[in-house]
Amino acid sequence: MNYELEYFHPRIKEEINRWPKSTLADYKRLAGLLIEFGPNMRMPHSKAMGRGLFELRARGKDGIGRAFFCYMRNKRIVILHAFIKKTQTTPQRELDIAYKRMNEVK
Repeated sequence: MNYELEYFHPRIKEEINRWPKSTLADYKRLAGLLIEFGPNMRMPHSKAMGRGLFELRARGKDGIGRAFFCYMRNKRIVILHAFIKKTQTTPQRELDIAYKRMNEVK
């Protein structure tokens, strides 16, 4: 049985849909894999960030996107926060937003 993908707020999905075309296409491909495989999805597509937070690692010729998510009961996955990555490391501010939202939904 597949997982159900939802967004913390509709604004997050709108932001992702504004990503560069190639990055958005990879995100959609990875989101499909996430729905199908859930927690069995690993690097290089998904990475555990700690304390129950994970990232979906979308890449395209136009840039790198990251979407933070968590797993919920009843095979639900919630996309908590998304951004286009501009540096080698993930900015702490982006992680803080995702952790805060995760605490709200759990």
